[in-house]
Amino acid sequence: MEKKKIFIINGGQVFGHSGGRFNKAIAEASIRFFKSHSGFDVRYIDINEVYDPVQQVENYVWADIVIYHTPVWWFQLPHGLKKFIDVVFTEGHNKGIYRSDGRSSANPDINYGTGGLLHGRKYMVTTSWNAPAAAFTLPGEFFMETSVDDGPLFGFHRMNAFTGMTPLESMHFHDVEKNANIAADMQRYQKHLEKVFIPSN
Repeated sequence: MEKKKIFIINGGQVFGHSGGRFNKAIAEASIRFFKSHSGFDVRYIDINEVYDPVQQVENYVWADIVIYHTPVWWFQLPHGLKKFIDVVFTEGHNKGIYRSDGRSSANPDINYGTGGLLHGRKYMVTTSWNAPAAAFTLPGEFFMETSVDDGPLFGFHRMNAFTGMTPLESMHFHDVEKNANIAADMQRYQKHLEKVFIPSN
């Protein structure tokens, strides 16, 4: 049986008071999980390291599944991960990531976002937050009962859709600065990986 090809991106940026340790730990848990199960090949990049954009385009094209691990800073991707995506996707124009925005001059109002070249691939994202989970669900709280995926990550998901990729179930870690429980988070993440990637008999 052909192995599933997994490209893991650690977007846990080292900057200011952040050492990127939580997302590095989650990324390393992903690597261990896939290496401990037959049927997977793994490639990995840490956005804090020097990278070759051409090689990263090749990683996207190679992969069956891309896994992003990222904190959310000020309700957006950290600037290092955003730069990685900007640089790599620009390099990937007509080289496997996208060919155009999908429109034609005959009718420029339709088909925007259909020019991706990564159809058939999937992606998954984990995020880490200082915000508690209840901030997204309770009436009157900050995120107005809007989920991480439908709110702060809306543009991120549209970005991946632009390439042709489709999402797997996300996982979000909350309150990691004030009330972190790394052991419990790791257990939850292990169960999430098993549910998403190991079919039940």
